[in-house]
Amino acid sequence: MYTWNFSAIWPYSGLLFEGLLGTLRIALVSLFFGVLLGALMAVLRMSSRAVLRYPAMAFIGFYRNTPAIVHFFWFFYALPVLAPVSLSPFTAAVLALSIQSSAFYAEVLRGGIASMERGQWEGAKALGMTQARVLRRIILPQALRRMLAPFLERSFELVKTTALASSLAYAELLYQAMQINTQTFRPLEVYSVIAVMYFSVLFAASLASQRLERHLARSA
Repeated sequence: MYTWNFSAIWPYSGLLFEGLLGTLRIALVSLFFGVLLGALMAVLRMSSRAVLRYPAMAFIGFYRNTPAIVHFFWFFYALPVLAPVSLSPFTAAVLALSIQSSAFYAEVLRGGIASMERGQWEGAKALGMTQARVLRRIILPQALRRMLAPFLERSFELVKTTALASSLAYAELLYQAMQINTQTFRPLEVYSVIAVMYFSVLFAASLASQRLERHLARSA
C-alpha cells in the first residue's frame, strides 16, 4: 500500500507557484498575439482576392494539422540553423503557441461571421451602409455571441498546451513539477498537486465564461 505524503511537497510550494505564474504568462501573451494574428488571417481568408485568400487558407490548414510540439522544437532548435538568432525558451514557446493558435482563432472568427444571415448584409447595404460599418455595427455584435463558446474552448486548450514549454526547459508549472520530483521522488503527490492547480485555474475561468455567456444571452 502506498502512503501519501504531501508534506514532502510543501517546502517546494514556492517553485510550484512560480511555475503557475510562468504558465499564465505564456498563456496570456500567446492569447493576445494569437487573437491578433487570427483576426488578420480571418480577414484574409474571407477576402475575395485569391492572392490573399489562398495563402491564408494554406497557413490555417498547415498549423491546424501539425502537432504543437513540432513548432516548439522548430522555433527553439531549427530556426537558429536558418537565421542568426537564439530564442529564449519563453520567446520560442510564445511564438509557437501564438502562431498555431491563430489558425484556430481565425476559423472561429470566420465561422462566426459566416454564420450570419446574408439578408442582414443586404438589408444594411440597402440603407447605404458601407461593408466595414455593417461588419462593425451589425454583424460583429451578433457574431461575437456565437463565437464565444468555441473561442473559450480554444483558449482553454492553449492554457493546457503551455505544458509543452517544459520540453524547452522553461520554468512553467510542469517543468517545476519535474524538478521537484527529482528532489522528492514523490511523483504521485507532485503530479496530483499540479493537476489540481491546472484544474483550479481552468475551472475558475470556466465559471467566469459561463457567467459571461448568461450576461450576453440576457442582453441579446
